[in-house]
Amino acid sequence: MPQPTKGARLGGSPAHQRLMLANLATSLFKHGKITTTEAKARKLRPYAERLVTFAKRGDLASRRRAIAKMTEKDVTHELFDSIASRYTNRDGGYTRIVKIGPRKGDNAPMAVIELVEELAEAPKPKRKPATRKAAKAEAVEALAGGDDEATDEPKAAEAKADDSKKSDDE
Repeated sequence: MPQPTKGARLGGSPAHQRLMLANLATSLFKHGKITTTEAKARKLRPYAERLVTFAKRGDLASRRRAIAKMTEKDVTHELFDSIASRYTNRDGGYTRIVKIGPRKGDNAPMAVIELVEELAEAPKPKRKPATRKAAKAEAVEALAGGDDEATDEPKAAEAKADDSKKSDDE
């Protein structure tokens, strides 16, 4: 007797469902994001996250389990080599599901499931000092830090200011 499943039935036999999830996971790791129905995306999410967790472990047994659950061996190698290294500091939540509205033909609710990208912190832009006083204060801070480039700029700014004063006096 077939065992009842949690969540939506995706149609077909349990073997068909397993292969469908394996194909969806392979496509997700190959392309980074895929468009599918919401029900398939919700079933795929824990399946794919478990595979990323196997890849983060990185041992031979985990690699063999992942190969058994995916359809393309080269995508499994990509998962273990590049994708797992992206999520070393993250404990779960490797995928995101975004609903995109109904499909045109049969009005099925559609969604995009994608791998979450780790955001690198953007460097803060350096601001220019508004006055000579601020430039001197930054130069003092730079001297304390030992930065040679910062000391050259205020001297050049002071020289320009002195030149402008001389031209005003004439």
